[in-house]
Amino acid sequence: MRQSSNFLELDERCACEGERPVPAEGDRSENRRSLTGQLTRQRVLVVENNRAEAETLARGLRRHGHEVASVDSGMAALQAYDEADIVLLDLELPDLDGLEVCRGIRSACDTPIIAVTARGAELDRVLGLQAGADDYLVKPYGFRELLARMDAVMRRIRPRAQVARTICHGPLEIDASARQVRLGGRPVDLTRKEFDLLHLLASHPTTVIPRKRLIREIWGDSWSRRTVDTHVGTLRNKLGASSWVVTVRGVGFRFGHG
Repeated sequence: MRQSSNFLELDERCACEGERPVPAEGDRSENRRSLTGQLTRQRVLVVENNRAEAETLARGLRRHGHEVASVDSGMAALQAYDEADIVLLDLELPDLDGLEVCRGIRSACDTPIIAVTARGAELDRVLGLQAGADDYLVKPYGFRELLARMDAVMRRIRPRAQVARTICHGPLEIDASARQVRLGGRPVDLTRKEFDLLHLLASHPTTVIPRKRLIREIWGDSWSRRTVDTHVGTLRNKLGASSWVVTVRGVGFRFGHG
């Protein structure tokens, strides 16, 4: 694995490319807009074996408004990815090969994965993409390029139904463009899959959505009955009432009222 000094070039390259200094807290949203053209706050899981590299990357991501969790092994990544909007995955890990971790995540969900690694050969890139990575970035790299690639990946995977639309049902407000939910004016912290599930149901408030459709549109081909039921149960708990998601036995679920 390359030494961390190579990775740290990303800060130096950002500086020499003319990136503006980090603004004060109140101006951070403007900084994020200047780099990517839009506000793109994401939950990012950094999977990185080298602590110094992980800290540098996490610090840069937080500086641009992202929430960051960091793990240093493949097993930890396989236990943490479900809470992330996007995974930045080093392929050289101490316990599992990064390609195996990538396949494991992809077999369970469609959470975006960007391989961020020192493996730069063409074959390595091909294997990474075939294992399920949505993009592949070789160290050392420019930090602004990483941000741009993250935004590009998220644009590709974001469902068209969620473009610039706010859904309101009584005290519940679902902002699809910002991927934010408020209940009685207070924010509700949802995972990516929980948000997708709620938004799909709320977009068709008078329709019973078959379980198979939920699986197809939210989880793709990787699913289990327990996956759907677990997410429905967690969503009900976070909304404070089971009546927001109504079970129609033998069919699926429909949107209700709190």
